[in-house]
Amino acid sequence: MPRMKNDRAESPPPGRERIFQGLGVAPGIALGTAWVSDDTAPSTPEYMIEIDGLAAESQRLKDAVALATKQLRKLKVKSQSLPPAAAEELGYLLDARLQMLAGSRLIRTADKLIAELRLNAEAAVRATVAEISDGFARMGDAYLAARGEDVREVGERLIRCLMATPYVALKHLPEGCILIATDLTPADTALLDPKLVLGFATEQGGKESHTAIMARSLGVPAILGIAHLVEGLKTGDPIILDGHAGKLIVHPTPETRDRYEAQGVALKQERKRLSRLRDMPAVTLDGFTISLNANIELPRDLEGAHRVGAEGVGLLRTEFLYMNRDQAPDEDEQYEFLREVVDGMDGRLVTIRTIDIGGDKLAPALREQIGEPIEEAPNPALGVRGVRLSLAHPRLFETQLAAILRAAVHGPVRILLPMISHIGEVHQARETLERVHKRLKRRKVNVPEKLPPLGVMIEVPGAALSADGLAAVSDFFAIGTNDLTMYTLAIDRGDERVAALYEPLHPAVLRLIQFTVEAGLRYRIPVSICGEIAGDPRFVPLLLGIGVRELSMSAPKLPSVKERIRALSLTEASRRARTIMDQADAKRIGELLDDFIANLGVHSV
Repeated sequence: MPRMKNDRAESPPPGRERIFQGLGVAPGIALGTAWVSDDTAPSTPEYMIEIDGLAAESQRLKDAVALATKQLRKLKVKSQSLPPAAAEELGYLLDARLQMLAGSRLIRTADKLIAELRLNAEAAVRATVAEISDGFARMGDAYLAARGEDVREVGERLIRCLMATPYVALKHLPEGCILIATDLTPADTALLDPKLVLGFATEQGGKESHTAIMARSLGVPAILGIAHLVEGLKTGDPIILDGHAGKLIVHPTPETRDRYEAQGVALKQERKRLSRLRDMPAVTLDGFTISLNANIELPRDLEGAHRVGAEGVGLLRTEFLYMNRDQAPDEDEQYEFLREVVDGMDGRLVTIRTIDIGGDKLAPALREQIGEPIEEAPNPALGVRGVRLSLAHPRLFETQLAAILRAAVHGPVRILLPMISHIGEVHQARETLERVHKRLKRRKVNVPEKLPPLGVMIEVPGAALSADGLAAVSDFFAIGTNDLTMYTLAIDRGDERVAALYEPLHPAVLRLIQFTVEAGLRYRIPVSICGEIAGDPRFVPLLLGIGVRELSMSAPKLPSVKERIRALSLTEASRRARTIMDQADAKRIGELLDDFIANLGVHSV
C-alpha cells in the first residue's frame, strides 16, 4: 500500500530542529532543502496460472527480460556522458545486471517456479529474489550481503516490466535540493546532476552497497539506512546533511546552520591540504618510513589508489568474480582481470587474496567447476570458507593459482591465504602452488621462475596465538582486524543487538595483534594491517607503536592516515603503546590513545 504521507499525528511541531541518524556512506556536508520522492514499488500480485496458460506465462517472463535488457543497454549508452570515474563504475554495474538477465539463476529459477508451482511471473520473480538475497545476507559479510541489493534491483525492474509500470526517473529536480527517498538505485545515483542535487538520504542501503560506492565516486554526500525518513519530511523542509557523521538535521536552528557552514568551508580546505600529501612519503618525525597501500576490489579502484599516492595494493579481493553467475570464472577470465590490476599498478606490489567466501551460498556458480554440490553450513562464518573452501576443492584453487601465476609476469604480486587456522593449511596451499607452477612451466606457459611470496591472513584467534609457527612457514602476514575482532569477542557487527560491543580496542584483540606482529618481527617477515582500523587515524599511533610498518586501507582514507604518521614520533608512539598494552580496560585504552593524539595537534578528517 502507498504510504500516507499526510498522516502526521505523531510528528513533532513544524519548525523544531530534528535529527535523523543513519549511515554516513559518502563524506561531505550539504545545506539545502528537501525534495521528497514518493515513488513506491508496485504491489506484486500473486495468483495461480491454469495449466494451459503456463507456456504463455513463461513467454511473458521472457518478454520482460528482453524489455529490461533493452532498458539497461540504453542506460549504458547514456552513462558515457558521465565523468570518467562514474561512467566506469556504472558500466560495471550495468554489465553485472545484464549478465543477471542472461539466463542466470534468477531467470531460470523464476521460470521453474512458473512451471512447477504455477505461479504468475511477478510472484515467481519476487520469490526468487527473496531466496537469493537472503542467501547473500546470511554470508556474514557486509560487502557480500549488500550484493543482494543488486539482485533485488534487477528483480524490481523485471516486475515493473511485467506489470507495465514505468519507473519514473528523478528528473526536474530543483537546484540546491537534497534528495530524500525510500531507496535509490546506483543507476539513478549516477545520473543525478551534482549542480542541482547537493546530496541524498534514503531509508534503505548500507555502506557496501553499490549506491554508496557510486555516491563516493561522484563525490556526492550521502546517508543511507535512516528508518522512517520519508514519512518524517516534506518537500521544502530546510535540512543539513552530514555525510561524515550520518546525521540529517531538519529545520536546523541558526546556530546549527552557522556551525555546519563553517565545517563545510573547513572541510574543503582540509581536502585541498591533504591532496598535497600525495607525493610525500609517510615518514614519522624521527625518520621511520611506513608503507601505505590501498584495498581494492575492481580495476576501477586503481584510479583512486593512484590519486592518493598508494604505494601498492595491500589487499585485492577476488570474491566478486564468483558472484551473480551460474558458472565460476575460468582461468583465462581470472587472468585477464588480475593482469589489468597488476599492469595498472605500474610495477607496485599487488597482494592478491584467494577467494574468501562461504562455499554453501556459491553452489550455483561453482557446481560445474567443483563437480559436486556444496551443502549448506549451519553457520557460514564458522564453516567451509576462505582457504578451507579452496583446499577442499583443488580444481577451484588450482584454477585461481594458475591465473595468479600468469598475472605475476606483469608485475610484482604476492598471494594471501584467508581464514588460515593451522600450519597444515599453509603447507597444503604451498604444495598446490608449487604443483601448479610446475604444470604451467611444462606447458610452456609464461610464468615467473620464482614463486610469488605466499602469506597468511591472521583473522582467527587460533592463528594469532600460533603466529610463531605460521611465521616459520609464511612469507608475510596480513592481519584482518575486522574478523579477528568479531571472532575474538564473539560479536557479529551485523547484529544490531550486540554491534555496540564490537570494540577493536579490547585488550584481547590488541594482544593478539601484538603477538602476531612480534612473531613477524622475530622471523623477519612483513606484517600489515588491512582491516578497518588501518584506515582510521585514531589507531595509527598504537599500531605503529606495537611494531606495524605497513597499513592497507580504502584509498580515500589514506591521506589522513599519512598526515597522522608525519605528525608523530615513532619513539613516543612506542612508549605510549607500552603503557596502553598494560591496560585491561578498553575505555582506559581509548583515553590514553586520544590523549596522545590530542598532544599531536592534528585531527583526522
